Amino acid sequence: MRLLSVPIVLALCVAAAPVSAAGLRDRLYDPGDGVLVVAHRACHRAAPSRGFERAVPENSLAALERCVALGVDLVEIDVRRTSDGQLIIMHDAKVDRTTDGKGRVADQTLAQIQALRLKDGEDEAPPTLEAFLAAARGRILVNIDLKGPYAAEAAAIARRVGATEWVLFKAKARFGAPPLADQALYRDLAFMPMVEAKAARTPGDLADIAQRQASGARQIPAIETVALRGPGFAAVRDAARAARIRVWTNTLAAKGWRGVLDQSGDRQALRDPDRAWGRLIAQGASIVQTDHPAALLDYLERRGLRGHAPSAIATAGLPPSS
Repeated sequence: MRLLSVPIVLALCVAAAPVSAAGLRDRLYDPGDGVLVVAHRACHRAAPSRGFERAVPENSLAALERCVALGVDLVEIDVRRTSDGQLIIMHDAKVDRTTDGKGRVADQTLAQIQALRLKDGEDEAPPTLEAFLAAARGRILVNIDLKGPYAAEAAAIARRVGATEWVLFKAKARFGAPPLADQALYRDLAFMPMVEAKAARTPGDLADIAQRQASGARQIPAIETVALRGPGFAAVRDAARAARIRVWTNTLAAKGWRGVLDQSGDRQALRDPDRAWGRLIAQGASIVQTDHPAALLDYLERRGLRGHAPSAIATAGLPPSS
């Protein structure tokens, strides 16, 4: 079964010491249990404040190990399918940028992909989805961005490694669509809808998408906001609050002039974290995806926002919620 033609993301929640697997799932489903940190393409950047002086390859097992060591809540990875139908970890459609090879992932077999080596790595090939999940199991939450209609295949792999209780799929929700979490594919999995700015014309309609998605028979843990700003973000946030679910936001740096002007992205956050990360958290975000997870962890710990309810923001002196 192939579900939807939109980008779908799978997240696998597994135990990470000292929190039990059930405890990690409980944190994800509890909007009052502090701010969760998501590492985009895993923890590949240097983190000197935490003792990691050099970078490692993105989407690699080495980057996974760094996420575990840092205490990141979720690690995000990207999944593509080889010519012989195997799911591997790779962001780009081509292997050129991140490996010593050339060509499209879709044109190469699994054996050809595993003969490659990741740049700046320690003799590591691009891992398979199954190998990555097996390495992460029992240690960290994993967020998987599927770069094609691979939902059924990814779900089968999650079931094969015994992770169904902590699997979180997500997909873009359309205006008027019924609760996607109630679809048959998710019978033993969790689901999180994504609400993007272009999904509706008015804040009220964006709120309606969020309310409808949260009204199904199956509970959802969060709603991901995609390019939502101002009244649109506030409308979805309020709907999420009413449903007692988390709000996920991304601070990934935009390209070109948008990145220069973006006051809530990673570039701004590294210069002035209160104005970027702090303002988003004060506005209601409780899951933040970033390319700089160590810096975000440092910031949250300084502000006392790790393992504390977001109401702690009021005493942390962050910018007020809109």
